[in-house]
Amino acid sequence: MNDKLVRKDRLINETTLRMRLERTASRWEFILFLTLIGVFVFFSFISPYFLDYFNLMNASFSFVEKSILALPMIFVILSGDIDISVASTMALSSFVMGNAASKGAGAGALVLLGLATGLAAGMFNGILVTKVKIPAIAVTLATLSVFRGISQAILRDNAYTVYPEKFAYFGQGYIPGTVIPFGFVFYFFLAIVIGFVLHGTTYGRKLYAIGNSASASRFTGIEVDRIRFINFTLNGLFAGIAAVLLTSRIGSTRPNIANGWELEAITLVVLGGVAITGGKGNIFGVVIASLLVGYLKFGMALVSLSAKVMVITTGTLLIVAVLIPKMLEAVKAQRKLHSQRSELMAGRKAS
Repeated sequence: MNDKLVRKDRLINETTLRMRLERTASRWEFILFLTLIGVFVFFSFISPYFLDYFNLMNASFSFVEKSILALPMIFVILSGDIDISVASTMALSSFVMGNAASKGAGAGALVLLGLATGLAAGMFNGILVTKVKIPAIAVTLATLSVFRGISQAILRDNAYTVYPEKFAYFGQGYIPGTVIPFGFVFYFFLAIVIGFVLHGTTYGRKLYAIGNSASASRFTGIEVDRIRFINFTLNGLFAGIAAVLLTSRIGSTRPNIANGWELEAITLVVLGGVAITGGKGNIFGVVIASLLVGYLKFGMALVSLSAKVMVITTGTLLIVAVLIPKMLEAVKAQRKLHSQRSELMAGRKAS
């Protein structure tokens, strides 16, 4: 009798462990992580310079600003909206900083101006979406042109190239005593903050609820428009942060700065497993996706692949990111249906 109980417990434990492993293996974040490891392994064989610690740290300079743009975009997309004006907000913030620098503003003032400009642009988008009730795609499509158009109209073919020496640290500096870029550490700090808000607060839970059904959320007392306004405001603020880092890194402001980055930020969010229709996703997938795309491009640059190949590869990853989760859901549904049928058949036999 005791042997039967022991065998039964062992079988239950083995079944539970197998189910947990299957759930883990089918999670999109786990698949992304394995892909990231595969990228590291592949390029370490292709190029002897890929796994160099200094090179890996320096490679982060090329993707940190885009990764920062993707963080608040999680909130926007989770709640069922979209913001395609973030790169133009960066251009406007950089223009304001460049204009102030040309008149003698110091590094601290430039940072504040960049953040304030991004914040104001985000608030403007949020007001049009939540107060004027214009669809987010229409609002941000318009401000995409307006924000960048301001710098294009004034700068034309010119550029701001004179910035204070101290300002360069934000985009070019390292943590003292290390070869770790300041921007890389700052990105992970922001990711931890965003992750805590998303997964550890009622605000995050409200985002998921709004994404699944804004109407039902309103009936339950959730301030849908207020949260959407905060989302767009945060998006503008983080675009200002990214503008500070990028402008500091390249040391100049041109009208075409960060051109096309809005699509890359959205790609990182969707590739990270956040449903473009809202209501599903997490911070972990987006962070892994940022590292995956960043180091994939770094590896391709090391082996001298063209920028066009990089664009095609990124687009392919986006398609895969949309298709594979749907395929996994279909497999899970099929397994569940099969399990229900087996239980039903077993019940009939028992009766």
